[in-house]
Amino acid sequence: MSVKKELPPYICPYKGELLAGVDEVGRGPLAGDVVAAAVILDPAKPITGLADSKKLSEKKRELLFDEICARALSFAVARATVAEIDQMNILQASLLAMHRAVGQLPVQPEFVLVDGNKKPDWSYPCDTVIKGDGRVAAIAAASILAKVTRDREMVTMDTKFPGYGLAGHKGYPTKAHIQALQQLGPSPVHRVSFAPVRKLLVDFAE
Repeated sequence: MSVKKELPPYICPYKGELLAGVDEVGRGPLAGDVVAAAVILDPAKPITGLADSKKLSEKKRELLFDEICARALSFAVARATVAEIDQMNILQASLLAMHRAVGQLPVQPEFVLVDGNKKPDWSYPCDTVIKGDGRVAAIAAASILAKVTRDREMVTMDTKFPGYGLAGHKGYPTKAHIQALQQLGPSPVHRVSFAPVRKLLVDFAE
């Protein structure tokens, strides 16, 4: 039985206060935009409990969302649309959403930490951090803002396009979601470039 090795603590080369963390949510779903957030935390207003948004309960994420918005030095949420995802692919759309989020920060950063191993093409001094949402507070805060924002949007989307269960699975390819797609066909918010949706479009056209 293999044991997962924990990554060592991340040591940031930047020591100033205008440090932004950026993360995205929604690369895997079959429906909805990919949403990114960027956050500059205020050292004078620490926030406890920041962690990878996927490891927090919905209630805890909602509480932290409000606290981040109230206490962060600067934050912004941006997206790449379903149309952009289908046009350029999900990786490039995710990088575009992160680029937009950092660019929209009311207070611009001096250094940016990007979750993952790829960074947008921009002029900001930056570093990528593998599993950064569990290792860097600012990235964790960004992951929380992005996830809560996207989850809320999918609940709203469920009322506009009922029958798919978007409020529950948030667009991810669950068995129930695939079954609904097979019965109803794709909606306008489904990503037609993703294989399960693309195949269904072909099947419905026949």
